[in-house]
Amino acid sequence: THILVVSHAKPDGDAIGSLIAMGLALDALNKKTTLFNESPIPAVYRFLPSVNRIVRHINLASFDIAVTLDCSDLERIGKAVSAVRQIPIIVNIDRHITNTRFGHFQLIDTSACATAEILYRLIKQMGIPIDKAIATSIYTGILTDTGSFRFSNTNRAAFAICQEMVKLGVDPYSIASHVYGTYSL
Repeated sequence: THILVVSHAKPDGDAIGSLIAMGLALDALNKKTTLFNESPIPAVYRFLPSVNRIVRHINLASFDIAVTLDCSDLERIGKAVSAVRQIPIIVNIDRHITNTRFGHFQLIDTSACATAEILYRLIKQMGIPIDKAIATSIYTGILTDTGSFRFSNTNRAAFAICQEMVKLGVDPYSIASHVYGTYSL
């Protein structure tokens, strides 16, 4: 079984963090995965673990399952949408109230602060240990999608999960420096 894990084009921190967290979790289950996003990874997220595994071009004939993350509709993945539709099983994991309920399986929670929150719960339910790399990805997804805990989607879970991620070795200052730091052109 070969699994394509994909997030929306022009990715934000939740799209990239969720993509990496899901990929690393599937690795822990010894699954063959390809992480895909058609857009270049923004410089502020290039510090994330395993970010170099995200590819921008794929041979779609080789996938059995597609897991879409942080996409309210399948078209959000970009130009590969028509080919991804041909993958036998599509799993839709998202938090947006506008989600069109596409795919064969959906895990949609509109009360979640970020798709990374949904993935945190899924990874826990699957019994996969959360290591520092997964924790860093989940923390980054929640931090960015809540606007550093300023947006109205910030919920109790955001703080509880981030506290656990810090206990697992995540350095909030380091992530904030990467995500919100200033970069010369």
